[in-house]
Amino acid sequence: MTQGKVLCDLGFIGLGVMGKNLVLNLADNGFNIAVFDLCDEKIEGVIEQDTIENTTCSPRVYGCSSYTELLSQLKSPHLIVLSVPAGAPVDQVCEKLISAGIQSDDIVIDTGNSLWTDTVAREKKYKSNFLLFSSAVSGGEVGARFGPSLMPSGSPYAWTRVKPIWEAIAAKVNAKTGKPIERNKPGQVITEGEPCAAYIGPAGAGHYVKMVHNGIEYADMQIICEAYHILKSGLGLSTDEIADIFEQWNSGVLDSYLMEISVEVLRHKSVDTGTALVDLILDKAGQKGTGLWTAISSLEVGCPAPTIAQAVYARSISSFKTLRVQASSTLKGPEPANLSNQEQQEYIAQLHDAIYCAKMCAYAQGFQLMKLAAKEHGWVLNFASIAKIWRAGCIIRATFLQSIAQAYERDEVLDNLLLDDFFAKQLSERQLNWRKAVCGATMFGIPHGALSSALFYYDSMRCEILPANLLQGQRDFFGAHTFERIDKNEGKKYHVLWSTTDRKTIVID
Repeated sequence: MTQGKVLCDLGFIGLGVMGKNLVLNLADNGFNIAVFDLCDEKIEGVIEQDTIENTTCSPRVYGCSSYTELLSQLKSPHLIVLSVPAGAPVDQVCEKLISAGIQSDDIVIDTGNSLWTDTVAREKKYKSNFLLFSSAVSGGEVGARFGPSLMPSGSPYAWTRVKPIWEAIAAKVNAKTGKPIERNKPGQVITEGEPCAAYIGPAGAGHYVKMVHNGIEYADMQIICEAYHILKSGLGLSTDEIADIFEQWNSGVLDSYLMEISVEVLRHKSVDTGTALVDLILDKAGQKGTGLWTAISSLEVGCPAPTIAQAVYARSISSFKTLRVQASSTLKGPEPANLSNQEQQEYIAQLHDAIYCAKMCAYAQGFQLMKLAAKEHGWVLNFASIAKIWRAGCIIRATFLQSIAQAYERDEVLDNLLLDDFFAKQLSERQLNWRKAVCGATMFGIPHGALSSALFYYDSMRCEILPANLLQGQRDFFGAHTFERIDKNEGKKYHVLWSTTDRKTIVID
């Protein structure tokens, strides 16, 4: 299948939507790529697309019919990129490469959404066969084609080889403004600006950071969807009116990729009916697991991430469509709101601030989770750098990521984003509107778990004394779980002999 013996810069296995677009991105940036896929049509498709887009005189993409041929087409030591589904397919490809003769100094890069613990295990499993390097990719098919956000981790030596390639194909941002530098057509190459690719840390760290990225993404999407639901079912606005509001919001502090595409989705009309397509889409949300992994990890690490978890629950409850239809005729809610135009405008302004505050809390939860996980696993994560590589090319790119990067540049050991002066001030100034928006949604009878769980998080974080004192008393009563006292030395454990007449308090060694 090859078009002649040309030693390529790297090999690429897996030519699905993401793989194909990453290959074309690599080709635009001057790299020759040998490609392989189990489906011949996909190989032919990427070669054909490269031929159409290629403005040079020679081919840039070379098809291979086997793993052995792929290795023979590469410069040594070999550099091979995998874009295959997470799980067993990654191991299957690794075993095929071993059989084909891969060498111990060759590098295999997993760009899929692998569970980070699988990546750690694979590095140990294959360390005598080749160097396994992982690089999470965010940005979807458009990002893969014109500049993704890349979160590489693994061998520092491998990173020295991968770095110039990854920095070339990554999205770029203006260093001063933090704004993305647009690249949106084949053949276009961006050499200026800061690349959205940075070494994250040891094996698994990059995939963990990408996992948390996706958890934040779940929360951000749910927050926007709840605002849409409130505006539509609470205020009775049309889809076009909501699109107008979102478009206006996207020109200010809520400027983000997710808000931008929400406008496009809301404005899109079905070809066959001429009505808004979003009104025809079944309200059952899918998920691939990364949001769930984030929620589980937050519980394992002991990091509160209620807004991320609530976003996962929201997708789960949406899947019970039949049950919800049945319940809708049985479970009663409040009467429809009857707001004046002025009251509507006031509420829309309150909802704007609620979205902004909830988003800040969702990001705060994600960054705190990464901080606690890093401590547990011995990683040294650069949170300013992570915020910077999320400013372009990824799904959660947003204007205020520049502010997050600046917060961690001011204080590298910042425990929580909410403690940064900028974010504390923003939340303080807008929290009253946030509360009014949540109250309004409650009175409208519109579910708003993400908006309200974020407010719970904010209020819990700012509350010096929580009712966990009573909870510890309850636990000690029925389970002798002990408690500490505020008037005694920290670390001392106490237990009340609840079953005795005098209920004496004793010290537990």
